[in-house]
Amino acid sequence: MTTTAPRPEAEFLADTATGLPIPGEPEFATPEETRRHRKQRLAAALRLFGKYGFGEGISGHISVRDPEHADRFWVNPFGVSFKRVRVADLICVDSTGRVVEGRHRVNPSAFVIHSQIHELQPGATAAAHGHTAHSRALGALGRLLEPIDQEACAFYGRQVLYDEYEGPSVSLAQGRDIAEKLGDNRAILLRHHGLITVGGSLDEAVHWFFTYDSCAQVQLLAHAAGTPKAFSHEQALAAGAGFGDAQLGWFSFQLLWDEIVAEQPDLLDE
Repeated sequence: MTTTAPRPEAEFLADTATGLPIPGEPEFATPEETRRHRKQRLAAALRLFGKYGFGEGISGHISVRDPEHADRFWVNPFGVSFKRVRVADLICVDSTGRVVEGRHRVNPSAFVIHSQIHELQPGATAAAHGHTAHSRALGALGRLLEPIDQEACAFYGRQVLYDEYEGPSVSLAQGRDIAEKLGDNRAILLRHHGLITVGGSLDEAVHWFFTYDSCAQVQLLAHAAGTPKAFSHEQALAAGAGFGDAQLGWFSFQLLWDEIVAEQPDLLDE
């Protein structure tokens, strides 16, 4: 989480890196409380994926580390629509692919990709993956996000293209290769496949996914209409410092959380 900056002189600015009045992430007294919070956020994120059209059959998954067991993560179950997932449907998977909590099975692709990301990338508390139209189109072109607007700069120097393809991701070797190529980046665009974003919280990872997909749409539209002008290196860094702030990413998800819980409160059913 971003450390607070010194108090700015302007009274309307807050003591955060961005100057925005952003609260800090909640803290919990026990692993059980943290686990419940993460599961609720995970169910909400999956419903949001469904609401915004990120579903593609059985494809797509979001995971978050278990706060107590380092070798386990929570993820959406195989064969359950994003639009119907509840907290009660979530499954917990260990490092061998065994479902240790929950009544559904795990999607093999979810296990091989997410298990390796969580194992190899300590900063990736959560990972979001989907086969959206915009990310697939951008990946097919082999082009990462260009710094042509402020939001895209959240990924400036923090994204990578994965150019390998060996069919559906069902082998640990391929999952490990994806995780290694991801490194400490914020996003990895999989050519012929889709998009993965990660974050220090589930909230942050999902916000980055939404932002990356919308930026991909803007870039595709801009190039279809003409030749967009990119930011300079200095401008991209300045924009990225604001729109790429981790605390801002976390807080931005809270608006989506409020939206989906008000619309679909059944997602919290345990």
